Amino acid sequence: MVFTAILVGIFRFKDLPEKFGPFAQFKSKLDKRNSIEDNDELAVLQIQGTESYHILFLDSYKSKEEIQKELKEADAKINHTTLKILEGHL
Repeated sequence: MVFTAILVGIFRFKDLPEKFGPFAQFKSKLDKRNSIEDNDELAVLQIQGTESYHILFLDSYKSKEEIQKELKEADAKINHTTLKILEGHL
């Protein structure tokens, strides 16, 4: 089954709503980031049909294709509107 990822919002880490903090910490460990800076831009995607969120550290991607590949590996696809918005932040 493939899930759809929908944009919840784009935040600087310092402005990230508290409930997404654990997801950001988990993703930073997966990405082997040394630290998360207050001004790092993150996109929060909700994986529809689940209670899960996918975090994207936007400075980690050079193209929308990299994001699509990562989500495909997580059995998710990104909706068109979300992809267009993210494209503007890369």
